[in-house]
Amino acid sequence: MPKDTTYASLLPDETGYFPYTADDDAVWGELFTRQMDFLPGKVAPEYLDGVTKLGLSASKTPQVKEIDARLHALTGAGAHGVPAIIPPSQFYDLLSQRKFPVATFLRRREHMDYIEEPDLFHEVFGHCPMLTNDAYCDFIEGFGHRAKALGMGYSWHMFRLFWFTVEFGMIRTPEGLRAYGAGIVSSPAEAGHAMSGDALMQDFDLQTVFRTPYRIDIVQPTYFVIESFDQLAGLLEADFGALIYQAKAMGDLPALFPAKEAS
Repeated sequence: MPKDTTYASLLPDETGYFPYTADDDAVWGELFTRQMDFLPGKVAPEYLDGVTKLGLSASKTPQVKEIDARLHALTGAGAHGVPAIIPPSQFYDLLSQRKFPVATFLRRREHMDYIEEPDLFHEVFGHCPMLTNDAYCDFIEGFGHRAKALGMGYSWHMFRLFWFTVEFGMIRTPEGLRAYGAGIVSSPAEAGHAMSGDALMQDFDLQTVFRTPYRIDIVQPTYFVIESFDQLAGLLEADFGALIYQAKAMGDLPALFPAKEAS
């Protein structure tokens, strides 16, 4: 989701490539290696397949242009480089085109373990592998269309749907619960927490998701579990507007986390 950032946006050269440095390559490589060593047994097989299909590796910082071309060939999806801050209307518009907005700056070494704003590692390593799955892409595209049609009055509840699926979604597999949300797969702390048995796992229910508050600066106290990516795409058949109207009337469920202290 769009957010304020302390990082400067990068601009591509005339060929569409971003000027990543040797230091960037080193940071990317360390992040990639750490997560790939940690994630087996914790993430959906479709995610790991996506890493392979996109040719992601520890050797070099990926370029959005190349990721976009691979996604287009695989599922008709794409990746689109954006500044760190884009308005919700642009965010939704890109999703409705089956394109995922990608912040192009990479975190600095002092933020290896946590960065509040999404960076290239979160976007490409976290989000893009799942865009190699057709049903997941159908959900992303349909979400964008629905959010655009509903307008700003429904945005907060649509953010919740995005949060508990695309960012922090879990899926039930024959081998057990696995993560597919980008906020889990790109974070060792979140992935460890999600698989620790300490977090509440809830069967996915759209109305409950619309009524569930969240905080962005903590590991999540609860996750919602889908049965398949076809189920995720099937959510688009629901009347989001009516469900959100009902959710507003019923009010939020009690938060499962303490209020954030004022700074």
